[in-house]
Amino acid sequence: MSTIVIDPVTRIEGHLRMETEISNGRVSNAWSCGTLFRGIEPILKDRDPRDAWIFTQRLCGVCTYVHGVTSVRSVENALAISIPENARVIRNLLMGSQFIHDHIVNFYQLQLVDWVDVVSALSADPAAAVSIDRQINPARTRDASFFATVKQRLQTFAESGQLGPFANGYWGHPAYILTPEENLVFMADYLEALRVQVQVVHMHAILGGKNPHPQTMIVGGVTLNKDLKVSRISEFNNHIDLARNFVDDYYLPDTVYLLRRYKEYSTIGEVGNLMSFGEFPQSEQEEVSLFFRRGIIYNRATGNVLDVDIANITESVTHSWYSGGDLNPAQGQTEPNYTGLETGNKYSWIKAPRYQGQTMEVGPLARVMVNYGTGHQPTVAAVDAFLQQVGLPLSAMYSLLGRTAARTIETKMIADVLRGWSSDLVSSSKSFTMPFRTKFTMADTGSGAGLNEAPRGALGHWLSFTGGKISNYQMVVPTTWNFGPRDANDEPGPVERALVGVPVAEQERPLEVLRLIHSFDPCIACAVHAYSPEAKSAFSVSNS
Repeated sequence: MSTIVIDPVTRIEGHLRMETEISNGRVSNAWSCGTLFRGIEPILKDRDPRDAWIFTQRLCGVCTYVHGVTSVRSVENALAISIPENARVIRNLLMGSQFIHDHIVNFYQLQLVDWVDVVSALSADPAAAVSIDRQINPARTRDASFFATVKQRLQTFAESGQLGPFANGYWGHPAYILTPEENLVFMADYLEALRVQVQVVHMHAILGGKNPHPQTMIVGGVTLNKDLKVSRISEFNNHIDLARNFVDDYYLPDTVYLLRRYKEYSTIGEVGNLMSFGEFPQSEQEEVSLFFRRGIIYNRATGNVLDVDIANITESVTHSWYSGGDLNPAQGQTEPNYTGLETGNKYSWIKAPRYQGQTMEVGPLARVMVNYGTGHQPTVAAVDAFLQQVGLPLSAMYSLLGRTAARTIETKMIADVLRGWSSDLVSSSKSFTMPFRTKFTMADTGSGAGLNEAPRGALGHWLSFTGGKISNYQMVVPTTWNFGPRDANDEPGPVERALVGVPVAEQERPLEVLRLIHSFDPCIACAVHAYSPEAKSAFSVSNS
């Protein structure tokens, strides 16, 4: 038995340390350690609840909008506010844009080089690459000169010595199985994705003012009532078309081809329990009209989707650097107590959330399988078509491969419906005169919960306020669910459990471990300050 420590895990947002034990060429145990303190909750104390969304967006530089809108929803829940139709549609469009952008970036910029050997692409035959390109998508028209240019760009980059995200890669690793020509085609698509994701992120600027940290949210609705024009919606629609074309021409066929080549991962990184809070309400009856439905699947029982009751959520701090006990987030505490890294004791700044005492994987796989299990026809059709193309059964979805497939499938689904949603804003000549915000009177005391599906999974914000000021604020983010440590019963978190059984060909280059980690798209960065155990205080860090 030997131990492998990856610290830090790169190509993710934030700070993650992963320790694994290897026995007989496979992972036999794992410990997920979040090395960054999340401190937004105590920062929010004594602030106006209506201002919380501005701060919560700063949890991260990726999922900015999702934290803002979830915070707003928690206040609306506390005040029993129902938002107008225009606000609902605009929020769905902003969220859909976030999903498409995040998933494209995850597949191409964060995951792809786990499967594609960049150095191998330098020896590819551009003419032979054309044949591979047509196999991936027969509609493509790129020729040998195109791939020769891409190859030269990669060569120039390699010779520069400034390799950036490609530095210290495990190039030449035996787990890379693609040919040089396949690698060249995928690197060409990697570069194309860089261009497209820049355009897709503009969708947030059109309806949100900017990205990151859109500015058009407000408790009760949105603030676009004087700025929304047909020309702005038309511009947004142009970006939808660009995103949809990229998903159809590149993202979807690339995923199908890649997963066909790595079919063995359909039995690696398997999971058991899935949970989705649901997202994209289609009417004012929010929960019953969700496009991605709310539900829980235990033990891969796809046809038995159960209801979610957030009263059943607890967070354990037995193996986390916090004081306190196992509490529901509505009564939760964020009291840092760093005691040193000991895998047998406390080893993470991430808490261990549980539902009815059980671990839950959240994210694209949970959303897609909950929808599939409830008979949502667009999801059933998309999943069945994808699996038929790859040549795998439904059971393969509960794996590393399935997790990657689900992310692509839901991106395709969202790209296909966004145009219809945007048409709701121009379907009536009166739409721009309809309200964008519900007026309300701020209560002195209250409590509420905002639920949401971030691209990475189920997200919840809980707040209480007294005297018009926040008395307690708690967040349980997707990566907390997926990358949390062991709980009071010493049960591993979802990623810790999924890592067991992953093959490791070369212990000094644990590429397969990174493939599993990146399939969850972890986002650890949830803090804007650091904690000093010596000074027993929190302090701000600025870069002047």
